[in-house]
This record gives sequence, C-alpha cells and structure tokens, in this order.
Amino acid sequence: MSGYFKIMFENRTIYEVNIRQYTPEGTFAAFSDHLPRLRDLGADVLWFMPIYPIGVPHRKGSLGSYYSISDYKGVNPEFGTADDFQRLVDKAHDMGFSVLLDMVCNHTAWDNVWLLEGHKEWYVTDESGQVVSPFDWTDTAKLDYGNHDMRRAMIDAMKYWITEFGVDGFREDMAGLVPLDFWREAIGELRKVRGDIFMLGEVEDPAFDQEGLFDATYAWEFGHLMERVAGGAYGADALRGRLDYERDTFPAGAGRLRFTSNHDENSWSGSEYERMGAAAHAMAALTFVVPSIPLIYSGQEAGERRRLNFFDKDLIDWSGVRVMSEFYRPLCEIKNRLSVLRSGVSGAPVRHISSSQPENVLAFKRTDDRSALIAVFNMTPYHIQPAFYDEDYCGVWNKLWHGNAELFYGQYDPFAPWEFKIYYREF
Repeated sequence: MSGYFKIMFENRTIYEVNIRQYTPEGTFAAFSDHLPRLRDLGADVLWFMPIYPIGVPHRKGSLGSYYSISDYKGVNPEFGTADDFQRLVDKAHDMGFSVLLDMVCNHTAWDNVWLLEGHKEWYVTDESGQVVSPFDWTDTAKLDYGNHDMRRAMIDAMKYWITEFGVDGFREDMAGLVPLDFWREAIGELRKVRGDIFMLGEVEDPAFDQEGLFDATYAWEFGHLMERVAGGAYGADALRGRLDYERDTFPAGAGRLRFTSNHDENSWSGSEYERMGAAAHAMAALTFVVPSIPLIYSGQEAGERRRLNFFDKDLIDWSGVRVMSEFYRPLCEIKNRLSVLRSGVSGAPVRHISSSQPENVLAFKRTDDRSALIAVFNMTPYHIQPAFYDEDYCGVWNKLWHGNAELFYGQYDPFAPWEFKIYYREF
C-alpha cells in the first residue's frame, strides 16, 4: 500500500473537532447537530481529538488533558457512551465524512489499565525503577517501545477502533517520539485489517513519509515561517524557498498537513489572530492553494480569537460563524473541485511567477490539462503595486469571491496590505 495520499483524501479538507468546547453539553450527540453545517462548509474529514477516558492522578485543570489516556478502548463519559460515538460515526459516514481518531502512542495516564494490570515493564523507568513522565507532561507516563508485548497491545487498540467502530484512520500524536520501526510494524498490521486506512502523523521528517508509512505529516516549518513573515522577520522569499525545499526533500506526492491553527497552537501559542495579526486570512488561504491537505480547527470558521482553555470547559464563541464560513467555503470548494489542487501525486506542481517585487509577493501557478490556478499574495503590511510576467498571466479568469477578472502580461496590479488574489480556470 502506497504511503501517498489515497484517492479519497486527495481533494479533502480536514476539520479538527474539539468536542469539549464545541457545545454547552460537550457531547457527541450535541456535536452531531453541527454535521450539516460542516458539510455545507466543505469540510469532509473529521479528526476527533482523543475521545478516551482521561486519567485522574496528577490531572491538570478540572477536566484534564485529552492526551492523558486511562483506557485506549474506552470512551470518555464526559462526551457520552460508546453507542453515542458509534451513532456519530455512522451519521458522519452517511453524510460523506471520513472519521479520524486521535491516537496517543507515546504515553498514557498514570491510572491507565495497563499500569493497573501490573504492566510496569511496558513503561520507561529511571535508575530507581520508577516510571517517568515525558518532558514536563506530569499527568502522563512514558511507554517503553523496547517491550514487544506493549507494542502488540497498542496495535490491538488501534485495530479495535477500525473493526468495532469503522473509523477511517488515525492522527498519531507526537509520532516522531515513537520509534520508526514501530510505525513500520503497526501501519503494516493496520493495513491488513483495512487496506485504505489513512494515517496522519504529527511529525515533520521525510523518513516518516517513506516506505508506505504515513499518508500525511505535519508541515510545521511552513507554519512557523508564515508566522515569521506575518511578524515582519522574513519576506515572501522564505515561503517560496520552503516550498522548493519540500519539493526537493520529501518523497514525490508526500502529504503535507498545513494549518494556521490547531489545538496546540491555539491553546499554547495563541489564536491565529494573536500569532499572525492582519495576515491571518492570507495565510489561511495560502494553506489551501499550495500542495497540501488543509486543516480547519474548531472555531476557526467562526473567527474565534481567543485561546481556548485546554484543561477546563471553555465554550467556543460561534457568533461569527456566518461571516467566516463565507471565507472558508469557497476555499474548501476549489480544493474539492480543482484537479490542480489535489494532494499527492495527482496535484499539479507549484511554478513560481516572476514579478517586479519578488521580495514582497508570493506568486505562483499550478496547471494541468483540466484546470489552472494563479495565486498572488502580498506578504507585507504595505500597499504595493507589482507587475507580473508570465505567459499564463493573461486573459479572463474566475476570481475567488469576486466573480472574474482580466489579467494582462506585465500589468501593474495594486494590492492592499496582506491582500491576496486567487484566480482559476477549468477546461
């Protein structure tokens, strides 16, 4: 089985679901009422943050961390029952969504059933024989991947959610902290159970995209560069160079998850508006038109500007959902429709467009025999008026959000601060 994007995921947008903060009830049943809205938005893959029971010892905050798991085969009663989750999966599937579960293979809660059953040898210990926490994650205990039995139990837990609930794949938390040889073993075993299982790894290392392993991995550095460009530390050249680096370094067709926010960024670093300011919308649009699988985090489509509390109840403000959905919906639509924007080997490569201000403008095209796209981004907080020199920069194009526009080779085109223009054609 190829580690590249499977056909069903090539033109899709992932939506990360934070059940706790989504509704006043914070339950699977309450969230399911939002599925029609999310389908209308254009999201078609639901990544659920961990749904498992949360550990009690050393718990952080009043409700604890999703990522401190006491039972890999259990369901957090805060969210509902196993039957409630099955109903949600079935409804999502009926509406055309795929479902990914967040899996945490690096560590468990201190009251995980494995420890309670006496499997201390499944964990990393210090010189005195005490189980240790990874980093300062004191509510968790680190697993020992030198233990064969623990590996088998972890693989069995993942198989359980495939066979019993029909999930379509996993987002693997901190995949880079788990040995690569485990992923070779585990992903091979999972694909014997279901050949088209989709694996998203929280890691940025080309080795994890090789050998038919992960279908997509994190484009962290690209995200960090977007923040630095938004803050004025770098210009458009940094993003242009990173795209070229990824093209030359990662396997052809490797899936790259791009985002301006997710649960970690929002809670620990701040919302995209804190980190990117007035450039936030430009950077969000960019994640849809470069080679990528784009991610929308819960509340982004409502313009939520706060950091959500990670360990306590902190309801998303949905008051801006109508306005911001009109921003994201067209992006999801062209991602779904245009052949050039398909992820993996099916998508068209990025070809840079020459301009009179390359230090200020990120301009590129993606073309094939079915569609074409031109994207131009002012990566500065200033009004600029660059000229563009490309054989395709001419004629009448559809302009996203704005009907159509006529382009001319060599024309000087005015841009407001952080303004971006996306043009496309279908043949």
